[in-house]
Amino acid sequence: MEIEKKFLLRELPGELEQYPVKVIEQGYLCSDPVVRIRQSNDKYILTYKAKLEQQEGLADSVRVNQEVEVPLNRQGYEHLRQKVDGHLIRKRRYIIPLADGHKGELDVFEGVLSGLVFIEVEFANQEEAAAFQAPDWFGQNVSDDYRYSNSFLSTCQDLSVFNIEECK
Repeated sequence: MEIEKKFLLRELPGELEQYPVKVIEQGYLCSDPVVRIRQSNDKYILTYKAKLEQQEGLADSVRVNQEVEVPLNRQGYEHLRQKVDGHLIRKRRYIIPLADGHKGELDVFEGVLSGLVFIEVEFANQEEAAAFQAPDWFGQNVSDDYRYSNSFLSTCQDLSVFNIEECK
């Protein structure tokens, strides 16, 4: 299970190069449920995600998904890469330790989505997610805004995604 919150940023943390980084390319074969392929550095992954119901009273902008990941080899990834819907998403993901012990996954998009930046934090359970206090440098919680889902972003040719009529 994947339990996460996604935020825009008020400001980028300084010296991003000090944090571990993953160079990611991913594409979507289906968006409901989500079937995704991803290359993360030298690893290849096929992921299935389906949205789950949130616990009563804890749905405070938390995203809850059933998630299954299986490894792919490079040949399988390259074969499926030709079949993705929309465009491939390219980004750098910086793994940033937070003061409360969580890790932030800061995505800096490249290519057609260049300029888009957000951070995700994953949690062990929905109660932990509901109790999370975002650091001051985090901005608006966009966990419930479908425009920030990578599967939706893969259908957009540029940042006009925030003019909904421009996508799909």
